[in-house]
Amino acid sequence: MSLFAWLRPANAALNAEQQQRRERLRVAPPLGECSLREQRWVVLDLETTGLNLNRDQVLSIGAVVIEDGAIDFAQQFERTLQRTDHKLSPSVLIHGLGPSAIAAGSDPVEALLDFMEFVGDSPLLAFHAPFDQHMLGRALKDSLGYRLQHPFLDVAEMAPLLCPQAHIREAGLDDWMGYFKLQAGERHHAAADALATAELALILFSRARQQQIHSPLNLQQRLSQWKRRQQTHSF
Repeated sequence: MSLFAWLRPANAALNAEQQQRRERLRVAPPLGECSLREQRWVVLDLETTGLNLNRDQVLSIGAVVIEDGAIDFAQQFERTLQRTDHKLSPSVLIHGLGPSAIAAGSDPVEALLDFMEFVGDSPLLAFHAPFDQHMLGRALKDSLGYRLQHPFLDVAEMAPLLCPQAHIREAGLDDWMGYFKLQAGERHHAAADALATAELALILFSRARQQQIHSPLNLQQRLSQWKRRQQTHSF
């Protein structure tokens, strides 16, 4: 994101209660050396108006929590954001969020505050995480004047790191679900995609432990090393 994008003022003025909620949002620490099982993870998926990082908007947020080594179905998040200026685009054929659903959505300020309170100080997981990280960060900056600093790990990078025998490095979520024979009730729906990503992440955490990767910090370090090797081999 450009420097000028970060300097843009928030589009919506926050009332006193919203400002207090923003100030109370928890600061996420760097990834640590607790076990992968002990770490609370928030698995995120976004549906957006398109793929333009600087112009398109977040339409819906879906998230589930991995805690104590399992998906905690008591901790789920789902919101559609109201976008009064949204014009119908071809992306509706993918995510299915038409004008009526968006018009009936939640106020973006309230939805984003709710989501960050749900996240707390937990790190985030997503499939193709750089996109979700960028789009969520921009939405938070524009609507709340809040800078997202939570750690993100990319499940799309974890999979080929931990399962090199699959030989499907550039695969999408559907490819990895097929590889592990996972079933998805629905796709291109934020909550359903977050759940599918969480199921994949649990398998990958098990593979990580088998490879002596026992902590979030260790996993982050191995991912960084793997990415550097991939970049070196690409030249």
